[in-house]
Amino acid sequence: MLSLSKKADYALLALSYLAHSEAERAVNTKEIAEQYAIPVELLAKILQRLARAQIVVSTPGPTGGYRLARAAETISIGSVVAAIDGAPAITHCMKTAAHACGQRDRCTVRLPLERINARILQMLELISVAEISRDETPQTDIAVRLHPSRPTERIQPMERAKTTASS
Repeated sequence: MLSLSKKADYALLALSYLAHSEAERAVNTKEIAEQYAIPVELLAKILQRLARAQIVVSTPGPTGGYRLARAAETISIGSVVAAIDGAPAITHCMKTAAHACGQRDRCTVRLPLERINARILQMLELISVAEISRDETPQTDIAVRLHPSRPTERIQPMERAKTTASS
């Protein structure tokens, strides 16, 4: 089953918290950890990875902490997951360098699965931290390349799609 790691989940929670904080305020690790009942040491390591990926900025000192490096609308979920876990992959062979696999020459599902994986990555790049930080359903549609003959078919968020259908 394709799922986010606990570390990636914690990273997204922390970024959501920072997105709701005052823009110039540095939030300390303990504050975020207490809000979501995350072990402080684990969250500190996660935030350090996000800082190395230039997703957050670290301010040292007693009044220091973390803040978003740029607007939440410009930070993709894909970049966060990649910073924490590496690029997501739906099969083991896609996680290795050059997709190395003992079955590569005989594999009949590699190309379709690579296309599925590419679409998952694309979707993660289209969704921002700002979108997942909102309390309501996102107001923007996400353009997704679903099928070669329908390159810009749109997917609407569930609540908005229901409202549109009943209008």
